[in-house]
Amino acid sequence: MPFRPSPDSAPAYPSGQPTLVTDLHVAIEAAHVLEGQGIPPSHVSPPLLAAAQEVLPEAQQLLAPAALYAILPVQDFEHQGVVLGHGLSFSGPLVARALAGATQLALAVCTIGPALEERVQTLFAAGDALRAVALEGAGIAAIGQLSAQVGVRICDVATRRGLSVGMRASPGQEGWSIQQQRVLFSLMPTQQIGLQLTSSCLMLPRKSVSFVMGLGPDMRADAVPCDFCSKRERCQWRRQPA
Repeated sequence: MPFRPSPDSAPAYPSGQPTLVTDLHVAIEAAHVLEGQGIPPSHVSPPLLAAAQEVLPEAQQLLAPAALYAILPVQDFEHQGVVLGHGLSFSGPLVARALAGATQLALAVCTIGPALEERVQTLFAAGDALRAVALEGAGIAAIGQLSAQVGVRICDVATRRGLSVGMRASPGQEGWSIQQQRVLFSLMPTQQIGLQLTSSCLMLPRKSVSFVMGLGPDMRADAVPCDFCSKRERCQWRRQPA
């Protein structure tokens, strides 16, 4: 059953209402589709490349990008945790390391909507696995672009406030329990963009992302989540700093 925070339990927003973002444009190319499938463009077979190119028009039509972000003051730091006030906090080894020194936290949730993944399910049911997998790759690429653009918006806000921005971190990454997705959802009116949380703290629609970024005068801008992962030395998908 989806998790819905009680309106009475949700705290007031210390820095005003979250910002709703619906004017972001996601532009997907065949290379993005392949990357979303985990296929290096230099090693792609002709059928996979053709499928990636064929799904582009449909993928663009199915996207409904939307996001919310809010910037909240940090009340205090405790053992492996950041206190936000109203009895809420984020805690865990990743939180302690990634958000240390932050004076404010930017919270964000992003989604491309349900239409694309519904179409993927229809294609699989019809036996068109090649097109379904390509469209799935397009969705992965799209949510990646969308969340990156929201991150840029947050960086612009931080710059206007004279602050630096730290790395992105998300509940569910190593060192931060996915159960803390509930805290993030309690702080954001996610229903405005059609987002729900399941009992296991997975987001619906599935092509959605949530993240937190620390803002402060001394935040590290060159860190990535992989820096804190125990698999960092052997993971082929390790990200590089932006």
